[in-house]
Amino acid sequence: MTDEEAVAAAATDLIAAFAASDWPRYFAAFTPDARFILPNEKNVLQSRAAYEAALDGWIQDFGFGVVACVSTNQNVVVYGDVGVFTHQTFTKLITNDGDMMFDERETIIFYRSGGKWLAVHEHLSPMPG
Repeated sequence: MTDEEAVAAAATDLIAAFAASDWPRYFAAFTPDARFILPNEKNVLQSRAAYEAALDGWIQDFGFGVVACVSTNQNVVVYGDVGVFTHQTFTKLITNDGDMMFDERETIIFYRSGGKWLAVHEHLSPMPG
C-alpha cells in the first residue's frame, strides 16, 4: 500500500466512524493534542479532549447525532510523514429540532507515528455558495 493509499484508508475509517456515531473509534483516529476548527465553534478546540467535551455537550444539550456522512472529491498528498486529506462532505444530522443537512469541505492533516497514520488537525467549513 502506498502512503497515499494508507492516508486515504485512515481518513475513510475516520469518516465511517463519524457517520456511525462511533465516538470511541472516531476519536481514536486523532492524537491527544490534535487541533479542530469547526464552523459551530467560536474558538479552535486545542485537544481531542476539548472536542470530546464539546461533543458531549452537543449530545446532551441538542440531541446531536449523525444520520449519514458521505465523502466525495477526495484528494491525498503526502509530504514525508505528513499526509493532507481534503474532501467534500455531505452530512445529515439529527437534533432535538429535527434533521439538519450540511454541505462542507474539510481538510484533515495526518501524521505517521509508529507506522500508523493519526489525524493531528481537522478543519471543517461550509461550501461556498
